Amino acid sequence: MRRLNLSLWSVVVMFLAIGFTSCSSEEEAPVADEISDEVLAQFTDIGFDVSDIQIVNQKNPLTGEVTRGYLLEQDMFVPMDKLREMVNSDFFGQLEQYRTTNLVSSSNYNIDIIGYTGGSYALDNTMRTALQWAVNNYNRLNIGLNFNLSYGTNYSSKDIVVYKVSGGGGGSAGFPSGGKPYKWVQIHSGTSSYGTNVVEHVITHEIGHCVGFRHTDYFDRSISCGSGGNEGSAGVGAHHVPGTPTGADMNSIMLACFSSSEDGEFGSYDITALEYLY
Repeated sequence: MRRLNLSLWSVVVMFLAIGFTSCSSEEEAPVADEISDEVLAQFTDIGFDVSDIQIVNQKNPLTGEVTRGYLLEQDMFVPMDKLREMVNSDFFGQLEQYRTTNLVSSSNYNIDIIGYTGGSYALDNTMRTALQWAVNNYNRLNIGLNFNLSYGTNYSSKDIVVYKVSGGGGGSAGFPSGGKPYKWVQIHSGTSSYGTNVVEHVITHEIGHCVGFRHTDYFDRSISCGSGGNEGSAGVGAHHVPGTPTGADMNSIMLACFSSSEDGEFGSYDITALEYLY
């Protein structure tokens, strides 16, 4: 299948409960700061491509929190104050579907997920339908995770919040910390133009990150995106899940980029991985 270069913008999230803000194109304001040779060398040493690195301020539109950091490989955001922790992390170099070091703990297996409906960040009708389908994808499996879906604006007590941001297509999320799923899932407004099945694919993919899954082709993004290299362990680990291929699975919903003809359903090895871990 020919795959379009539609990136599923998965935000890098540090290990040990260090949360990163979500990433969207409208919030990635470049900052005219010079990046030192030392910083470039540090990122290179831990496996990042620094050819397009820039300093940006990223804002979570729901919380108003602004984080200043480095944007690499178009979709990987590292706060400035976390770079040293990444460099000193024991997880780098453990590169072998793939999962993060941190997963959702059994005490948090009942996951409350909300589709945001307020103002300009409200999910459109296609996204709301796709979110229901994505939740159904997980709930029909024989795993411990159980997703309870609602819609509204009162998100403070929810485990995962799915909302819309401006953008051409795709989404962003992060990885678990402290035994809890990552909370913020952004869906780019233009994704709906590809239809409900594609939006279902994107949301299912981003929820996959929230519960601990890396990109299936994290070791070579060009497999699904046409360009790009190794994402590295990203401070969260990249551990092979037994029973799944160590190479690229072109049927996986966790590939880094998606096509306009996605059906929104898990590949067989996606299911194997979820059943193994949960």
